[in-house]
Amino acid sequence: QLVESGGGSVQAGGSVTLSCAVTASTYFRKFCMGWIRQAPGAEREGVASIESDGVTAYYADSVKGRFTITKDRAWNALSLQMHSLKPEDSAMYYCATVPSYGGDSCGQVLTEYNYLGQGTQVTVS
Repeated sequence: QLVESGGGSVQAGGSVTLSCAVTASTYFRKFCMGWIRQAPGAEREGVASIESDGVTAYYADSVKGRFTITKDRAWNALSLQMHSLKPEDSAMYYCATVPSYGGDSCGQVLTEYNYLGQGTQVTVS
């Protein structure tokens, strides 16, 4: 239901855009969405979240000013534009929706969601 693409290897300072195709978009329409990442041996980290309005977005301090989360008008795709990448951005990135706490909105960058995609790897060297 959530399928990510766009990951790969990039040099430090470079840019990558991740995309997430959302099926069953009518059901997910009312929920916020986000991107989370997890590096080997590290805790899962919320990167960015966006409300169902597609306007209100939240970012982790570590990516603020470098990453941009967007949701298209048809609500069938989510993107994460990543610029000025650093080696510490290397991780598996997951598209996610339906906050685990039970509400519809995010209110902040969330890490726990009920639905995740299979992930796409980003490696910055």
